[in-house]
Amino acid sequence: MSTLSSALNVSDFLREHIRTVADWPSAGVQFRDITPLLQNPQVFRVLIDAFVHHYMDPTLRPDVVAGLDARGFIIGAVVAYELNVGFVPIRKKGKLPFTTVQETYELEYGSATVELHTDAVTRGQRVLLIDDLIATGGTMIAGVKLLERSGAVVTECAVIVDLPELGGSARLKALGKPLLTLVDFEGH
Repeated sequence: MSTLSSALNVSDFLREHIRTVADWPSAGVQFRDITPLLQNPQVFRVLIDAFVHHYMDPTLRPDVVAGLDARGFIIGAVVAYELNVGFVPIRKKGKLPFTTVQETYELEYGSATVELHTDAVTRGQRVLLIDDLIATGGTMIAGVKLLERSGAVVTECAVIVDLPELGGSARLKALGKPLLTLVDFEGH
């Protein structure tokens, strides 16, 4: 089986295990719920293996994996473990106990701030930034800015789900950051 064919099969398999919740958290939103991917051990293994196999390539292999609060922690920590590299959490403001750097970004209605410990990464370290989903891209781009301001090199970003119509993946690519996505969903 070719690599492309395998990738398409993995994408289709994962899509079958992502639940869509209509009108949540507000009317008109189609929420893509990844929790069913985590509940079944075989499906969870396929998910993690898709990331791990991609990042085993020596040209893509990170020195550390950074995960975005909160579902990026679940995926990122397991991927880091499987790659035998460290894991760095990027948390919502006020959740980290040590000295932090912050990045504020705009949401549809208001703003949010994420933080990173000042000693979480070292200058020149190759970082894979991972989350469950990219919509408008605000959180992912804030994570990239935090890591790079701290001296790290974000070599790639990765998500399970891309919602391309919301523009986040295009915004990230416009910054010159490659993005690995396992499943794309059209519409909101």
